Amino acid sequence: MSRIGSSAIKVPDGVQVELSGQELKAKGKMGELSLMFCSEVLPKIDGESILLKPLEDTKKCRQLWGTFRSLADNLVQGVNEGFTRELDINGVGYRASVQGKKLNLQLGYSHDVIFDIPDGVKIECPSQTEIIITAADKQLLGSVAAKIRSFRPPEPYKGKGVKYRDELIVRKEGKKK
Repeated sequence: MSRIGSSAIKVPDGVQVELSGQELKAKGKMGELSLMFCSEVLPKIDGESILLKPLEDTKKCRQLWGTFRSLADNLVQGVNEGFTRELDINGVGYRASVQGKKLNLQLGYSHDVIFDIPDGVKIECPSQTEIIITAADKQLLGSVAAKIRSFRPPEPYKGKGVKYRDELIVRKEGKKK
């Protein structure tokens, strides 16, 4: 019995949920998203909540049951509130700025790194060393944040680079005489 899968997903006020076959569509103030369930999981809308049931009692069905329950919960939460990821930039001369639909990063290379902001993602730079990424789709948000971080990951000696705000960098000791 899946502990995650057996709990119902509460639909908050202001979110419209529609189920047609195996496809769940949610619409809220942050946008509209959809999720296609696999054939092993049966979704059902019961009043103000979404319930999921596995069709068989196999290991694969139970695994997919919990996974799709989490995906559906992220879908409902994303269209209602959205998700946010914060990045920090450390290093002398390292900075970021948003220019239209492009993120301009100066990360110590001989050239600026220009990142095209995808649709459905909002990027803000309150200061030159902070990047705040907001999106309704949690997977898209994570991949955009990982892509920006990959341009200059933090190094372990001085901590220079782009890191997640809550990330802990294990520092190494430098060369000794």
